Amino acid sequence: MTSSRTALLLLLAAATLALLGLTGYRPYDRATWLLEVLPVLIALPLLALTWRRYPLTTLLYVCIFIHGVILMVGGMYTYARVPVGFQVAEWLHLQRNPYDKLGHLFQGFAPALIAREILLRGAYVRGRKMLFFLVTCVVLAISATYELLEWWTALAFGQGADDFLGTQGDPWDTQSDMFCALLGALLAQLGLARWQDRQIAALPRPKA
Repeated sequence: MTSSRTALLLLLAAATLALLGLTGYRPYDRATWLLEVLPVLIALPLLALTWRRYPLTTLLYVCIFIHGVILMVGGMYTYARVPVGFQVAEWLHLQRNPYDKLGHLFQGFAPALIAREILLRGAYVRGRKMLFFLVTCVVLAISATYELLEWWTALAFGQGADDFLGTQGDPWDTQSDMFCALLGALLAQLGLARWQDRQIAALPRPKA
């Protein structure tokens, strides 16, 4: 692993920890913040434990970091209250804060690259068309699971889960969330596949 790549990964890790502290200091709602940043709290130690034995591509690390930033900011304000979302809603003449759709777009974007990298490096799939299909299916499965978790959280906490759900009164919120994840998966595969392939080819072999 080159020194520049190591420095970048350490910078991303430090920035993630700093943002966790910043967004968790005085969030709008502590329980909502914890629910939203839970994927970051799980992913960060996993990535730290595997970065030598099973290093990922730099592209993937950066995409995971960006996804983490989106989650942490959404957790700090709640998705319906993120300031930049109100600005975008005003520019586009929208009736709701669209920040949560950015979150769901990356819920498809980053997992698509994760699934793609694992399937390619493990030689689990033959044929690019089948790879594209299976990665898309994985993303939709993840998105559906997340929507089920939101539903179960709403049942468990009642009105207290409104900020986590972030539906903002939209009866089609679940469907549009999954569509955004699908769109993110398609964009990631169509736009970054070749770049990811080159970086995978340059990776050192995983250590036993």
